[in-house]
Amino acid sequence: MPITIDDYRLRARKALPRFVYEFIDGGAEYETCLGANRADFERIRLMPRVLRDTRRVDTSVDVFGSTWRLPFALAPTGLNGVIRPGGDAMLAAAAAESGVPFVLSTASNQRAEDVRAQAGGGEQWLQLYVMQDRRLAEQMLRRARGAGYRALVLTVDVPVGGNRWRDGRNGFRIPFRMTPRLAWDVARRPGWALRMLRGGLPRFVNLAERPADALPLEVQASLLARSMDRSLTWDSLRWLRGLWDGPLLLKGVLHAEDAALAASHGADGIIVSNHGGRQLDAAPSSISALPGIVDRVGDRVPVFLDSGVRSGADIVRAQALGARAVFVGRPALYGLASGGGKGVLDVIRLLAEDYERNMILLGLDSACGIRKAADPAQPHAPFHHPIA
Repeated sequence: MPITIDDYRLRARKALPRFVYEFIDGGAEYETCLGANRADFERIRLMPRVLRDTRRVDTSVDVFGSTWRLPFALAPTGLNGVIRPGGDAMLAAAAAESGVPFVLSTASNQRAEDVRAQAGGGEQWLQLYVMQDRRLAEQMLRRARGAGYRALVLTVDVPVGGNRWRDGRNGFRIPFRMTPRLAWDVARRPGWALRMLRGGLPRFVNLAERPADALPLEVQASLLARSMDRSLTWDSLRWLRGLWDGPLLLKGVLHAEDAALAASHGADGIIVSNHGGRQLDAAPSSISALPGIVDRVGDRVPVFLDSGVRSGADIVRAQALGARAVFVGRPALYGLASGGGKGVLDVIRLLAEDYERNMILLGLDSACGIRKAADPAQPHAPFHHPIA
């Protein structure tokens, strides 16, 4: 029985063809940034306090007027349909059952309306890539608003796709081009192959306003891979505000000055992220960038952390450095690969139990009290921030 995220990672590796597993597990180039995300988390020590009443532990956090049962949400991840057909809805349903939000990616493989309907309630957000034809973004926002999506996450760190060497070596591309190597890879995972035969190849179905207008797969892939709008600037947030009246967050911010610019241009939240180490390999870890951004804008807008979270202790570490909550990506996908919707639920439950256990061991009874409990005499160094 899996008892750690690494156990689910191993199960995912056994369940998926190599080219799919390495697509979700890998990073850019030498994967230096990917490694730093974990190494920098693990260098942060937490100082426990004893003889405190922890019979009742409140793990909830308030975000934009709603209460999350746990201080994390499921991050936006693209091409979930290549892991399991219907993967987007499975992730959303597991998040809803667990009382946390799910963020649907522009590069999802199920329509936003269908995911919302199949989630069975809960809170869904929409992640947006803005492509050269801004009408694609406009129609997505119209539909998401009509379907009841609550917040918009504008990803700002992908003016061009990262150079992911593992994908290049494996021949991973959309549309798929079957080669003898890929055929052998697929043949070694018959369970995955049968599911894909039944469910069909994943398509980027949200790029068209109506299901009947679905674009050819080659066009969809080309749009996502090469047509990001590199003219997008801070002034463009005014255009988005004209289309979206709910909470607007920027994801992919690492520089404190960019965080300040985001707040001054009307962003409602900042997600500190390096895209899971999948974009600029020379970028710093998200956790090391977090304290400077919290110092700069934390009193103006909520700050969130994305990239590298693998345990309950990691969530506490991020909150101790000022994050309101965190976003979880790869762990949920490992669960999806190994057990479908139930696997995602199991991963969320594992993180929830681990988080509460760490809270109790640290002598804390409230998620909202973690930042207040941090020792104010300690400098905001990314590698040592004890809780007092």
